[in-house]
Amino acid sequence: MLNLPNALTCANLLSGCIGIVFCFNGDLKSAAYFVILSGIFDFFDGMAARALNIKNSIGKDLDSLADVVSFGFLPGAIMYHLFKASDAPHQYLSYFGFIITLFSALRLAKFNTDTRQTVDFIGLNTPMNTLFIVSLPYVADYHPQIIGNWLVLAAISVVSSYLLVSEIKIFSLKFNNLKWGENKIKFIFMILSLALFVWQQFVALPIILLLYIGLSFVYFKNK
Repeated sequence: MLNLPNALTCANLLSGCIGIVFCFNGDLKSAAYFVILSGIFDFFDGMAARALNIKNSIGKDLDSLADVVSFGFLPGAIMYHLFKASDAPHQYLSYFGFIITLFSALRLAKFNTDTRQTVDFIGLNTPMNTLFIVSLPYVADYHPQIIGNWLVLAAISVVSSYLLVSEIKIFSLKFNNLKWGENKIKFIFMILSLALFVWQQFVALPIILLLYIGLSFVYFKNK
């Protein structure tokens, strides 16, 4: 049982690797499912560590290394392919998509050394940012002119990279208890997010991201 958290972290890493393979095989939509799977493993490895009262530097470092792949390299690779399929005037502009990978790594390093982030986040967490990025191939089905515009993709890359290392406070979905009064904002977010995802699936993820940031503002304003 003591190795369960690290095993879940490795499952997160493996899922991210498989998602990357799908991505480079041109199947960006299937890659999104492995991002969700990585997110599930990432959520439960921390829960398992807390439940088993396991605290060690190896687990913390392993978690960051896995996240760099699943929530850093994978979204960068998706953006790279979106740039390649866009109206970019030069193929080398596709590499600009990996700015998301660079800032994801910076965000994870910052998280590991920032004592202010022991409970909640300062800056957008990498799993949520990645979920937003993997939604773009689905959004492209409805708005191909927008997602196919390289300037729009560049703007998305810059804004999402900024949010990762910004000073914006974002609440964590960790629960100390299940009392409605103490977790009202978190419950509202989870209920609305689930309803939106069931309704629109991956296309709803940009709206869910905006909801997350908006409710985080309300959450910290009322604390």
